[in-house]
Amino acid sequence: MKKRFFLSLITIVAGCVTIQAQAKKWTLEECVQYAIKNNISIKQTELDSKVALIDKRGAIGKFLPSVNASASHSWNIGLNQDITTGLLQNQTTQFTSAGVNVGIDIYRGLQNQNNLRKANLSILASQYQLVKMQEDVALNVANAFLQVLFNKENLKVQKEQLGINEKQFSRSQELVNAGSIPRGDLLDIKATVALNNQNVIVAENALLISKLSLSQLLQLKDFENFEVVDDTNINDENNILSQSPSAIYSKALETKIESKIARTNLEIAQKNLEISRGAHMPTIQGFYSFNSRVAYSDRITGVVPNAASPTSVVGFVEGTNQNVLAPNFSRVLGGPEPFFDQFSNNKGQSFGVQISIPIFNGFSVSNNIERSKVSLDKSKIAVEQQDLDLQRNVFTAFADAKGALNTYESSLAALEARQGAYDYAKEKYDVGLMNSFDFNQSQTLLTNAQSEVIRTKYDYIFKIKILEFYFGISLIKN
Repeated sequence: MKKRFFLSLITIVAGCVTIQAQAKKWTLEECVQYAIKNNISIKQTELDSKVALIDKRGAIGKFLPSVNASASHSWNIGLNQDITTGLLQNQTTQFTSAGVNVGIDIYRGLQNQNNLRKANLSILASQYQLVKMQEDVALNVANAFLQVLFNKENLKVQKEQLGINEKQFSRSQELVNAGSIPRGDLLDIKATVALNNQNVIVAENALLISKLSLSQLLQLKDFENFEVVDDTNINDENNILSQSPSAIYSKALETKIESKIARTNLEIAQKNLEISRGAHMPTIQGFYSFNSRVAYSDRITGVVPNAASPTSVVGFVEGTNQNVLAPNFSRVLGGPEPFFDQFSNNKGQSFGVQISIPIFNGFSVSNNIERSKVSLDKSKIAVEQQDLDLQRNVFTAFADAKGALNTYESSLAALEARQGAYDYAKEKYDVGLMNSFDFNQSQTLLTNAQSEVIRTKYDYIFKIKILEFYFGISLIKN
């Protein structure tokens, strides 16, 4: 009994969780926010921003001194000069050296300063690029979201039409059996039902594909169970159409990211020109160096004549650093100094200032300056072109929104007329005053009018969103 109770409880809880998961419906704002956090293109742009921060750290590093340490150890085997006597002997001599070098730029034609300013501008440009990518994704999400809503309503219309025709087929079957209408009319109604079934299948596939497109923008995998809210309200809540195109354009110049990106790129081009010109200036560098060395012999394999007396030689015990006086040797030599004593006694330091003046470098500096000038001119043209494109896009978006509103209102009027014509045709068909072909024509025209209302409605909604986007009303909620 207890096992059954717990199994039943688990089944009920699992069922509730499943129902809750299926009941989850995404709003447009939720879709946009989720896409901002998970979209692949946005993640790639965020990585570009991190690279800009790394470049700034590199620009700051140019103001700091460079410090490098070095060390080496070598073995010289064979005939070498003895480190204590200066005589040539067959021996193994080891040398150890170490040093530290420090350098710092004192003046480099203001290139370091301009590189830092350029790095700050690059960070700003990367941030603008990230915002632009987020806005582009938000608009794409809004378009895909509205496409899902359109396909849902269109599927609903097709199913309703199918239900009406199925009822009409049953009604026609009764009329044929009663002899009120010919059997040919029944066949026409049957063909219409088959066509409606086909339209339902096409509408279902369109809805599935639109869900797939939206879920891919959101990076969702389970697109088959993905649902959006049925928000079909249509209104210009921000009253954007009451604004003039010139006012929207002026606002867009202040807020649109594309204009900010173009102007920031212009400033970067100016800094590149200043950096290129700085290469013509002299460079002044300060330097400091500390070094020391140790030399010693750890294996001696032979003897050589004494320099003081050709008849005397100095012998060395193999594997030691001690000298011994062989027979007829004229003197005894002292052993090498200890390691740390040599390191202390042989240390040295050097420091100073180095000036480098560029005189001729194969036109590389002058060519870089000319390239920077060309890039600066291109950036100026890009700013002008961006302003022209923005003006054209704003006025076009305003005209499109106005036209979409007029089209939507016209489609509503047409639907009202088609609905009246269909109702009148149905009355005539029911009393046998209209044949099935004419009635089906009236029904088809009504279905087309319903679909046109749905299409124009969502077209108007999207174009209003675009116009609000230019006016600075973003889909992205901070």
